[in-house]
Amino acid sequence: MENTLFPVPPGTETVRVRIIDTTTRMGKLPVAFLMEPAMKGMQYMPEMPVWSFLIEHASGQKLLFDLGVAKAFQSLSPFIQRIIESMKTDISVKDDVIDILKEEEIAPDQISGIIWSHWHFDHVGNPSLFPPSTDLIVGPGFKEAFFPAYPASPDSPIREIDLAGRNLLEIDFSEGTKTGRFRAFDFFGDGSFYLVDTPGHAVGHLGALARTTTNPDTFIFMGGDLCHHGGEIRPSQHMSLPSDLSVAMPAMLLPCPGAGIYEKLLFERRGTLEKPFFAPAPMVGTDIEGTIGTIEKAQEADADSNIWFVSAHDPSLFGIADLFPLPANDWKQKGWRAKTLWAFLRDFDEAIDAQS
Repeated sequence: MENTLFPVPPGTETVRVRIIDTTTRMGKLPVAFLMEPAMKGMQYMPEMPVWSFLIEHASGQKLLFDLGVAKAFQSLSPFIQRIIESMKTDISVKDDVIDILKEEEIAPDQISGIIWSHWHFDHVGNPSLFPPSTDLIVGPGFKEAFFPAYPASPDSPIREIDLAGRNLLEIDFSEGTKTGRFRAFDFFGDGSFYLVDTPGHAVGHLGALARTTTNPDTFIFMGGDLCHHGGEIRPSQHMSLPSDLSVAMPAMLLPCPGAGIYEKLLFERRGTLEKPFFAPAPMVGTDIEGTIGTIEKAQEADADSNIWFVSAHDPSLFGIADLFPLPANDWKQKGWRAKTLWAFLRDFDEAIDAQS
């Protein structure tokens, strides 16, 4: 892929990507828990889904990237229970991902591996429901940080039951492969699917880059929690606020104010038009400088029209993108990136009204 801003090694193979609504919904999560500075009228995050991605390789291997919240999340480790109680957020889950797959006749033993973007409870789901033949794939530093698991270690967020009898693969990024400025791991060895080292938000945080078409090369970048809102990655020095928001935002979200009033809001918040509306807030267990550095690298991919960056909690996909069981590979042809890119601006309605 010829791109000086976010170069990806050339390849002729693709994977099929299907985006799964895990049925997780998280509501009333304070913005201040994740992002700063505060914004008038936006005390809470919009209701947050959690996306899972089914990755299907030509070899027949199937991977899942993230699982959302386990339906039986009350059975997670005591450490995780304390985190959930401290967040005071509303959590609902209708189905585990394994049940969503079964509805489409994809059996648990067809899943060769589960990739955890990171260890937080809204991503790990319930791997114990999958057979031991399903590997668990994690990022650097995972074993050192979380072993032994619960209950052998009462303060570990990870459960022994999720690891029992299965291979745990901790990705080694030392081979030197790069996608953009990120260290990357060519999972299948053919350039179709890369795991990406995206440190900062949590120990061993992983992203993923799936080649969805060739000629031209297009990709879906699964960002996990490297950011939690479109306004935490956009705009950037590589991608300005669009001058014509009627083109950048789907008709369903119009009418909306002109770009100038968003530029005024952004400048008052950040002192520049080349930074996102929000910066990540310091969190326990988060390397804030690493998080900012990862976002800056991801902005280079986000600005590429052949890469669709999808964070784990982006609600803008609803009503625009085809969800599981339909594939997402033709996202560019269907214009999903263009329709979702700036949809987050509607979250700022009250702040914009105050400007008027």
